[in-house]
Amino acid sequence: MLQVQGLSKKYGAIVVADAIDFALDPGQCLGVIGPNGAGKSSLFNLITGVARADAGSVRLGGVELLGQPPHRRARLGVARAFQIPQAFGNLTVYENVLAAASFGAGLAGAQAARRAVDALSRCGLQARSRDMAGRLPLLDRKRLEMAKAIATDPKLLLLDEVAGGLTEPEVAALAALVAELKTQLAVIWIEHIPQALHAVADRILVLHFGRKLLEAPPDEAMASREVREIYMGLAA
Repeated sequence: MLQVQGLSKKYGAIVVADAIDFALDPGQCLGVIGPNGAGKSSLFNLITGVARADAGSVRLGGVELLGQPPHRRARLGVARAFQIPQAFGNLTVYENVLAAASFGAGLAGAQAARRAVDALSRCGLQARSRDMAGRLPLLDRKRLEMAKAIATDPKLLLLDEVAGGLTEPEVAALAALVAELKTQLAVIWIEHIPQALHAVADRILVLHFGRKLLEAPPDEAMASREVREIYMGLAA
């Protein structure tokens, strides 16, 4: 589904992506970890088109994304959910998701409405559909962020620290939702909560100063001497 090859980006002397390579199939979740400044969010910015790559290739379903504007990449199947939910607070939960289906997926009328209802159902928000988005508790705001992304009918779902700020039971609930969603999508999840990734990710990609340090199954990645020293700050 996704092939990233030689993806590179620097700002002056600061390298945020150093010839990064990886691939991802439907039904898989790639967890991404690394210390602050490792290039995690920059990776998402390059995939979504918020930032322009200096070199490399990002192909989704065989289609080259580099050079495409962000809205075109969304129509091709790239969706992103943010750490800080980006909802329209003065609209209802349903209206937020309908907007995503209408403008993200380019749907209209009954087709957009069906897509919105389906996304709400998949994310467990049916009972909240008439609530104002700005009044939701944090876990439901996170669910809404993911429902908006799902409403665009993505092939690739990018989750940017969506578990941040949640309690341990809420993290478990969100991880269960991601596990269900990944059965139909390719998912990349940036997260600082190891147990969340361990529950869902098939592989962990470790970034350090924009460089791919390691890509391995969760147990192997978390046991790595380099990961323990660089990411977790522990003496191996």
